[in-house]
Amino acid sequence: MLRPTLNLGILAHVDAGKTTLTERLLYAAGVIDAPGSVDAGTTQTDTLALERQRGITIKSAVVSFEIDGVTVNLIDTPGHPDFVAEVERVLSVLDGAVLVVSAVEGVQPQTRLLMRALQRLRVPTLLFVNKIDRRGARETEVVDELRRRLTPDVAPLGAVRALGTRNASFSRAGADDAAATALVEALADHDGSLLAAYVEGDGALPDRRIGEELAAQAKRGVVYPVLFGSALTGAGVEELAAAIAELLPARIGDADAPLSAGVFKIERGATGEKVAYVRLFAGTIRTRDRVALGTDGAGKVTAIRVFEGGASIAVGSVSAGRIARIWGLADARIGDAVGAPPPYAPVRQFAPPTLETVVVPADPGDGARLRTALAQLAEQDPLIDVRQDDTRRELSVSLYGEVQKEVIQATLAGDFGVEVAFRETTPLYVERPLGAGEAAERLHAETNPYYATIGLRVERAPVDSGIEFRAPVDPRAAPLYLFKTFESFVARMEGYVREALREGLYGWRVTDCLVTMIECVYSVPDGPASKRGPLSTASDFRKLTPLVLAQALERAGTVVCEPMTRARVELPAGAIGSLLPALTRLAATPEPPGIRGELATVHAVMPAARVHELQRQLPGLSGGEGSLETSFAGYRPVAGEPPRRSA
Repeated sequence: MLRPTLNLGILAHVDAGKTTLTERLLYAAGVIDAPGSVDAGTTQTDTLALERQRGITIKSAVVSFEIDGVTVNLIDTPGHPDFVAEVERVLSVLDGAVLVVSAVEGVQPQTRLLMRALQRLRVPTLLFVNKIDRRGARETEVVDELRRRLTPDVAPLGAVRALGTRNASFSRAGADDAAATALVEALADHDGSLLAAYVEGDGALPDRRIGEELAAQAKRGVVYPVLFGSALTGAGVEELAAAIAELLPARIGDADAPLSAGVFKIERGATGEKVAYVRLFAGTIRTRDRVALGTDGAGKVTAIRVFEGGASIAVGSVSAGRIARIWGLADARIGDAVGAPPPYAPVRQFAPPTLETVVVPADPGDGARLRTALAQLAEQDPLIDVRQDDTRRELSVSLYGEVQKEVIQATLAGDFGVEVAFRETTPLYVERPLGAGEAAERLHAETNPYYATIGLRVERAPVDSGIEFRAPVDPRAAPLYLFKTFESFVARMEGYVREALREGLYGWRVTDCLVTMIECVYSVPDGPASKRGPLSTASDFRKLTPLVLAQALERAGTVVCEPMTRARVELPAGAIGSLLPALTRLAATPEPPGIRGELATVHAVMPAARVHELQRQLPGLSGGEGSLETSFAGYRPVAGEPPRRSA
């Protein structure tokens, strides 16, 4: 009999204490005999040597335990913004989340980004205010911050005693507590009948009614319960565990339904074999099953391991609701469907990388080993987007920041034995079409070396819309003997188009465009004269697509755009006079400052490449009291001569 399963994410700004909280939850569930230490490198989820050396989470990790008959697959995620792509891949498989906030630092930049993503995806979320035992810990002020900076729909579930001391504790609200009254008022905002019953009962409601309404609203993601505690001392952790089972939506999947699953993580096993982390939404996977993979691939399952009781155990099958590690899917990529597509469409929740750098092997003879190593790292993190420059024989990678670069360098040295250095980190620009352009290469034409006809039109699309591909051609014009179905042909052509758009007229990735296939003909040995010739192959369509697309782009024209950042600077009001000229020198566009008492807040949009310089200058500009919070602000056309990427 299937048990209810909850796939739970633990998310936070770096150093808020989520990995320590994971250890406490495992300890409370009886999975481990004592909580591990991040500082000592003894935690269950930070298993990489580099994670233990640095004391930060770099890769998401899964560990399982049981609460009140519910199997919880807990996914510990990175908190550092350089590894936000790892978090993004996890979000699509979550049933619920715990967002950890420090009682000392309060809401931090990454906290806000994570909360916005959870809200967009409607992931039911508990807020756990950690570190109540630390000097400087706050309760009421942090709740106010949560309401002001995250969501007004927070519902504190109790109160803290001995705040800021080693003896700090948390207890759920009783019927007569002020916290209980505040909870009812928060719930009543979303349920008029509850408000009416509360008024008619002179402020009294049965605990059962309140509990049922709290659970219903929390599971729908319309209210966000807040609990307090200390992962270090264990205070409040039992209350959090109970709330996870009570307030987040565990599910029993349909094991007999057609298979529907998704790959959200790739790693390599001890002997270099590929291992896919798969979330099953419906159906069952068994060893030796041959399963559909991606658009038109397939793979044979050779082994399955699931997470249970803090360990990874071998099983013969895995069913809906669970997360499994699966061997045998050699062609699996992150985001691939296994069986039918999962009931979600992967949507980017966070900003793309805005930097890139060239990776240079210390030993010139290690070039081939470096390519292999980077290819494997790109399997695990596709957004590093390894790019090879054949002319200069250089390899470049996309980055979120300098810490990620250091981690890549250490991983190449430690896991692959390849010592590398990096060139200067530079902005990662994009190109957008200026207008519309179309082109075609026709079968038998002197300019066309391939056995196919392809016509494409490229046109500008709304900002931030990405790439859209359409193929309103007659299905009879498609070589179905190659691609089986017209849908498969369109999907493959879209892949060729997206690959070709990795480099535009100036060498940068092209985005925010609509590409339409306007002509399609394939070659057959016994067809009419216009189509007669050697039988077309998939390679003909794949190789011809970038030639046609390049011509269409040339006719449309493109504009190079640079990544922009929205900066929020908080500093003493008296320092505004120093900050504003500095922002202007950094090509920032500041908004009028807001002043509240002795503090001022300045918002500005600036080139992402200049943010590091602002971080360096801010202590001197603010007397050491300034703070900077940044978020991605899209792309803006470059003024002057467009930068050209090395070919």
